[in-house]
Amino acid sequence: MTDLASTQPSALDQIPDRDPEETAEWGASLSAVTQAAGPHRAAYLMRRTLERAEGTGLALPPLLESDYVNTIPTAAEPSFPGDEEMERRITAWNRWNAAAMVTRGSRDGLGGHIATFASAAWLYETGFQHFFRGKEAPGGSGDQLYIQGHASPGVYARAFLDGRLTEHHLDRFRRETGGDGLPSYPHPRRLPWLWEFPTVSMGLGPLSAIYQARFNRYLANRGIKDTAGSHVWAFLGDGEMDEPESTAALALAGREGLDNLTFVINCNLQRLDGPVRANFKIVQELEAQFRAAGWNVVKSLWGSAWDELFALDTSGALVRRLREVPDGQFQTYATRDAAYIREHFFGADPELARLARGVTDAKLTECFHTSRAGHEPRKVHAAYRAAMDHKGAPTVVLAQTVKGWTLGPGFESRNANHQMKKLTGKEFRTMRDLLELPIPDSELADELVPYAHPGPDSPEVRYLQERRAALGGPAPARKVHPVALPEPAAKPFEALAKGSGSQEIATTMAFVRLVKDLMRDKETGKRWVPIVPDEARTFGMESLFPTAGIYSPLGQTYDPVDRDQLLYYKEAANGQILNEGITEAGSMADFTAAATSYATHGEPMIPFYIFYSMFGWQRTADQMWALADQLGRGFLIGATAGRTTMTGEGLQHADGHSHLIASTNPAALAYDPAFAYEVGVIVRDGLRRMYGPDAEDVFYYLTVYNETKVQPPMPSGEGVEEGILKGLYRYREAEAPAAEAPRIQLLASGTAIHWVLEAQKLLADDWGVAADVWSATSWSELRRDALSCDTARLNGEDRVPYVTRALAGAPGPVLAVSDWMRAVPDQISQWVEQDWSSLGTDGFGLSDTREAARRHFGVDAPAIVVAALDRLARRGEVNGTAAKEAARHYGL
Repeated sequence: MTDLASTQPSALDQIPDRDPEETAEWGASLSAVTQAAGPHRAAYLMRRTLERAEGTGLALPPLLESDYVNTIPTAAEPSFPGDEEMERRITAWNRWNAAAMVTRGSRDGLGGHIATFASAAWLYETGFQHFFRGKEAPGGSGDQLYIQGHASPGVYARAFLDGRLTEHHLDRFRRETGGDGLPSYPHPRRLPWLWEFPTVSMGLGPLSAIYQARFNRYLANRGIKDTAGSHVWAFLGDGEMDEPESTAALALAGREGLDNLTFVINCNLQRLDGPVRANFKIVQELEAQFRAAGWNVVKSLWGSAWDELFALDTSGALVRRLREVPDGQFQTYATRDAAYIREHFFGADPELARLARGVTDAKLTECFHTSRAGHEPRKVHAAYRAAMDHKGAPTVVLAQTVKGWTLGPGFESRNANHQMKKLTGKEFRTMRDLLELPIPDSELADELVPYAHPGPDSPEVRYLQERRAALGGPAPARKVHPVALPEPAAKPFEALAKGSGSQEIATTMAFVRLVKDLMRDKETGKRWVPIVPDEARTFGMESLFPTAGIYSPLGQTYDPVDRDQLLYYKEAANGQILNEGITEAGSMADFTAAATSYATHGEPMIPFYIFYSMFGWQRTADQMWALADQLGRGFLIGATAGRTTMTGEGLQHADGHSHLIASTNPAALAYDPAFAYEVGVIVRDGLRRMYGPDAEDVFYYLTVYNETKVQPPMPSGEGVEEGILKGLYRYREAEAPAAEAPRIQLLASGTAIHWVLEAQKLLADDWGVAADVWSATSWSELRRDALSCDTARLNGEDRVPYVTRALAGAPGPVLAVSDWMRAVPDQISQWVEQDWSSLGTDGFGLSDTREAARRHFGVDAPAIVVAALDRLARRGEVNGTAAKEAARHYGL
């Protein structure tokens, strides 16, 4: 027999063996067992030895997979604390009403999902009855529940049973116009008293849950709130785990030992079109992933009907066969008769064939068709109890179920059941009989299947309400207790309003300086949450390291290499900065947790997440949409913004469109400030609107630039601050133009203001053209106001858009310039009464100097002059050849 250890190199070869003879004896023993009892017995002994070693704390790599059986055997299950029969009846009512709600809505083509909740009902009900803490639980935050989106009908059905919803509400499922509607999925913005977390954009739920659990620890470690009473539960589908975001942060949770977090993955082995892993085993794959990331794994796979089969398996043949059968084949077993199962499953091994002879056909079909641990409250309770008791690591519960369970043979384990939106009358009668519900045939004769309720004073409803009262009130639930933050001191804002004197600073640095000053505020300073994806030094934030500290639950267990420097890299358990490494998705999940802390924990926090603007909205816009759905508040800062400011970085770093994407989000207030004082005015207004007495559910997006310029003082003219906030104000008028001089209005945002100011001078000095320069701080806010005015006008209200009023009477055409694609300023063109044209940076970015890039895109000062002369020539206000002469003059 070949000894592989002697022929293949190993890392152990580098470690001195102090007793080679003993090592050889162990190897010989393994070889002897393999020869005498076979490889299966040898493998079993090795696994048991490794499990024993792991359990005693020996420094060995953990096993990544265990056998395809329950982690907790039936004999080891803790006693069940509830009335199992009562809970069965409660679950039956909820199953019925979830199916009825979707079926009734499907008459009008509204759709819905039945099979997901049917498979997961006990996963939710066991939690609601025994684990999920409500908002009245000690600590005031309760647990955070991330409900699988397609299971929402079951949650609505439960809210109907406990009296929080009526039949009228259920009939408004997916009917949100006109009020009283129920959104299809968990949408806090649409149903803010019930839902806390939007989860149906698959993959975002698990990512957000991890960072929510981490943020709970952050709040506690910083002394803001004791969150020990909060546990995060994320309910996921096995198919959903294919999304890269689903597993992106597993290592973070394991690394930081987030034992306040439990994933429950409903392993019904099916995704939307077919098996999740037709030729493999998704449970085993997930177990290996989670164990490798440092998670505690609890597998809850087989129902109690399997106990008889496992007791007969004295050789381990059944366990081996379960592990080798791919999921696609196992789904087939779930729909075939006993003869097929005997032939194709048990017939593969003579030992299994002998085992199956003593088992009835009824028992075989029960095991393979329906007996899954996820359908038995005792087994689900045992798994959840193990998760709650485990300390030092997060837990994932891999619960196996049958998709469509209790919906009848036409639904169960069928590839198409995700798209099956309704039950027939016959199927409802079969379901009623299976669930043993007291619904007479007479109520099922009509095409419209009825909702069913045992009555508000029934034993079921009293039991349900008593259990929820003991756990701290209804769940899920979202409650907001408004806490207005005091207005910060004016001094930091006044500093920006004064300008920078002769010093050149970028608007990025102006923002960082402002926040650094605000973080010193005695009342609100501790509530700022700086978030950065490993680019703090790029944005000049390293000065915050030693003062605010970088959050680490372990503190700093090493001597930093720059410890002797003033701005050394300081980590601390109570650190304020969340420096996430190179993960925009993780940083955005951090931001969402902080931005919604006012509701989740009753603790308003002020997050600002600063990032390369190119890697924000383009990469994580889906999370920003979920942020809006979750009613988050805070500041997103797109730094190194624009298409031509990133000297040398090139195409993939050159953002010319984030403002266009941001304009699609109704909750995003997007600004492109040109000067430091504009940044101050916008941030101050943001603090008022998001954290004042009348807080709004909005968030801000500011783009700031890395191009250093002398920052001017804030103009003293009337309406400047109003114009900054509304999106437009006249920054500099043409200097004493002659009466007959041609006139033009130049609008610019962000860094483009500097090109336009240069063009203003060239137009006056070289061509006798008078140009007024306007700072357009927000194209999208101007458009939003104009759209609102249009709607009001259609309703009989005479309102004129702000942009129209601001430019009223301004002589000449309008030319808008920005470091963005032309579609960004063109958003407002239809509400500008003057002739409109724009310049922008459409196309791909490139690597070169700023000057060369701006010449390439035709947005530098000479190009603006040529465009302005062209517009004036078309109106007959300058010589028709002026534009061509200017192009030759400036070497364009």
